[in-house]
Amino acid sequence: MGVTPIALSALFFLSGVSGLMYQVLWLRMLSVVFGVTAYAASTVLGSFMGGLALGSLLAGRLADRVRSPLRWLAAVELGIAVIALLTPTLLKAAQTVYGQVAEALPENLVALTVARLACSAAVLILPTTLMGATTPLVVRAATTTRGVLGPRVALLYAVNAGGAITGAVLAGFYLIGGVGLRRTFLIAAGLNLVVGLGALYLARQADGAVAPEASDAPTSVEGHAASLVVPPATGWTSRLVLTFFALSGLASLALEVVWFRMLVLILPATTYAFTTMLATVLGGISLGSALATRVLRRERDWVRSLALVNLGTGLAVLASLLLLTTTYQWGWKTSAPIQASVVAIFPSAFLMGLAFPIALRVWAGSGDPSSPDLARRIGLAYAINMLGAIAGAVLGGFVLLPWLGSRLSLVLAAWTYVLSGLLLATRAGAPRRLIVPAAATMLACGWLAVQQEDLFKVTIGRRYPRGEVVLWREEGVQTTVAVNRAPGGMKVMYLDGLHQANDSFQMVRLHAQIGLFPLALHPNPHDILVIGLGGGATAGAVSRHAGVEIDVVELSDSVVRGAAQFAHVNNDVLRQPNVHLRVSDGRNYLALTDKRYDVITADIIQPQHAGAGLVYSREYFELARAVLKDDGIMLQWIGHRPKVEYDLIMRTFLEVFPDATLWNGGTLMAGTKRPLRVSRQAFNHKLQDQHTAAALASVGLGSFGALMGAYSGDANAMRAFVGPGPLLTDDQPRIEYHRSLDQRDVQVELEGFRGRGRERVELP
Repeated sequence: MGVTPIALSALFFLSGVSGLMYQVLWLRMLSVVFGVTAYAASTVLGSFMGGLALGSLLAGRLADRVRSPLRWLAAVELGIAVIALLTPTLLKAAQTVYGQVAEALPENLVALTVARLACSAAVLILPTTLMGATTPLVVRAATTTRGVLGPRVALLYAVNAGGAITGAVLAGFYLIGGVGLRRTFLIAAGLNLVVGLGALYLARQADGAVAPEASDAPTSVEGHAASLVVPPATGWTSRLVLTFFALSGLASLALEVVWFRMLVLILPATTYAFTTMLATVLGGISLGSALATRVLRRERDWVRSLALVNLGTGLAVLASLLLLTTTYQWGWKTSAPIQASVVAIFPSAFLMGLAFPIALRVWAGSGDPSSPDLARRIGLAYAINMLGAIAGAVLGGFVLLPWLGSRLSLVLAAWTYVLSGLLLATRAGAPRRLIVPAAATMLACGWLAVQQEDLFKVTIGRRYPRGEVVLWREEGVQTTVAVNRAPGGMKVMYLDGLHQANDSFQMVRLHAQIGLFPLALHPNPHDILVIGLGGGATAGAVSRHAGVEIDVVELSDSVVRGAAQFAHVNNDVLRQPNVHLRVSDGRNYLALTDKRYDVITADIIQPQHAGAGLVYSREYFELARAVLKDDGIMLQWIGHRPKVEYDLIMRTFLEVFPDATLWNGGTLMAGTKRPLRVSRQAFNHKLQDQHTAAALASVGLGSFGALMGAYSGDANAMRAFVGPGPLLTDDQPRIEYHRSLDQRDVQVELEGFRGRGRERVELP
C-alpha cells in the first residue's frame, strides 16, 4: 500500500533540515583542520557532494529491489545520526593525519591537496553517502502505488528544499550563535533519529494495511491522468535530459559562487548575509517545485516545457542582476540582505526548482510502481546533478571569476541555461513552435548581457558616495580586491566591498602601531610572524626594525597584488629581503608550523566578518601561544567596540594569556607566557639604530617614557573590567554570530584604565 503523502513529506522535510545543518557544521569544522582557503573549502564541498552523488547512485540501484524502502530509509537515517555523533572523533583523526602530511611535505601543494581530499572524504564519505541515499528511497516509497510520478516528486523536492531552508536559517541565525556547534550537531542527529523512527512506524503501518486491487480508482488529487503510464525517455531525448541534469548542476553552483561574490559588494560580508543568500536560493527552488506539483498533474509535451523553462532561467539570471544594479542606483532598499537576495537570486532559483521535477518526469516517465528501474533512474539523475554541481563550484571559483570576472561569468552561466533549452527544443514534439521564443530569448539575453553594469562602479556610487574611482581590482580565487582613489588623492583598499586599509596618516599609523608595539616591548626581537597582509602597513612597519626576519601569512593572492598599490606607505614590504611571504590560512599555519617566534601580530580583522570567529577563539590564541618562544609576545588588536564584544575578546585572551597587559588606551593586548618586564636599557639600545628609532618615533614610541606612557593596565585590571562570563571558542563564535548577543549593548568606555600595575612591568 502507498504511504500517506503528508507523513512521508514531513519526514523528508525533517531530513532536509538536518542535511543543511550538517553541511553548515561540517564545512565550518573542517575549515579548522584545513583552513579557510578557497582550495580547502572546495575540497570539503567536493567530498560532501561526491558522497551525495555516490549515495544517490547506489540507493537508486538498491531501492528498486527491496521490499520495504521505508525500512531502509529508517536504517539510513539512524546511521546518519550515529555517524554524526562520531564527527568530533573523526575530525581529530583527520587533523592528526593532515598534520603529519603537512609536516613531511610542507610546500607540496599536490600532496596537501590529496591529503585534504582523503581526510575530508574519510570524515564525510559515509554520512554523505547515506544522506544521498534518502532521495531514491523516499521516491520509491512514494510510488508504491500507480500514479503520476511528477507531482509526487515535485512535492517531495519542494518540502525537502523547504527543510533545507529551515536548516540553514536555524543553524546560521540561531543555533550556532545560541547553543554552539556541538549542540547543533546533537539537534541535527536528533532529527535524524525522529525521521528514522518515523519511517519505521510508517513501514509497519504499510505492512499491516490491505493492499488495494489493481483496478482501484486513482486518487482525486492526481486526477484522471493517474491511470496513464507514460514510459521513460529513450534515445536522444534521454541523453539530452541527462545533459540537462549535468548542466543545471554545473550552472546553478557556478551561479551561487558568482552571486555570493557579487552581492557582498552590496551587503556586509557577515555569516547572516551568506545565510540569507543561501536561504533565498533554496526558497526559490522550493517554491518552484511546489508550483510543479500543480502543473505536472496534466499531460503535455514536457520536453517542450523544460526547454522553455531553461530559456526563461537564462533570461532571468541576466534580467535579475540588471534590475538589482538599476534599483540600487536609484536608491531603493535593495541594499538590505533580503531585498538584494530576492531581486538577484529568487527568480532564477524559482525556475530552477520548477525545471528539476519536470526533467525527472521526462527522464523517469509517469511512475509505474511495477517499473524495475524507477529508483535507479531517479538516483542516476540526482548523482549526475551533484557531479555537475561539483564541477560548477570548482569552475565558478577557480576559473570563471579569476579569468572572466563576475559579469562575464554570470553571462556565461546564463547562456548555459539557454544552450540547454535550445538542445532540448530539438527533441520537443513540435520544434518549429519554439523557433520564435528561442530567437526572442537569445536576442533578449544578448541585449541584457551588453546592458549589464559594472557592479563595482555602482557600489562606489552609493555604498561609498565620495566620488571614488577604481584604480585597480582583481576578482581572485579567494576574494575580490579593489583599490580606489577617493577625492583628495587617498587610496583605499576594499576586500569583498569592505574597507580594509587606506593610506591616510591615521590609518597607516594605527596599522604600524600593531606591528611595532610588540617589537618595542620585546628585549631582542628577531623572528616575527605577521598574520594577514592587507595594505601591508603592519608588516611594512615591522620590516623597518633592525635585525628582524619576518614571515607574513596572507590568505589571498589578490590581496598580495593589491598591497603593491600601497608601497609608498608600507615600506615596499614585498620587496624587502627580510620579509618572507606565504599565501595560506594563518590559523592553519599556526597549527602546522614547527617554527617558534619572538613576536606574533596580525593585521586588523573585524570579528563580525564571516569566518573571523576562527581567529578570535580560545583555540586560536592557544595555537599562537604554542608557537611563541618562552619570552615571546603576541599582540592582539581589540579596538573600540560594543562592550559585550570587547569583554568577550579580552576575557578569552586572558584565559590563554593570564599575564596579559593592556596598551595604547585599551586598544592593544600583549600576551606573554610569563609576566612581562619591559627593559629601559634594552629599549634604548634599539634607538641606537637610526632606522629603528625613526620607525618607533613614527608611531609615538620615540622614547622609553612614551612607551610606558602608553601602558593601560595589567591582567588584574583587565579581569576586573570584564568580570566573569562566557568566552569565544570554536564551538561558540559569539561575535561572528553577533545576533546571539545583547543588541542593546553600548560602546565600551576605556577611561577606567589608569595604568594599574606599571611598577611591576617597567624595568630600569
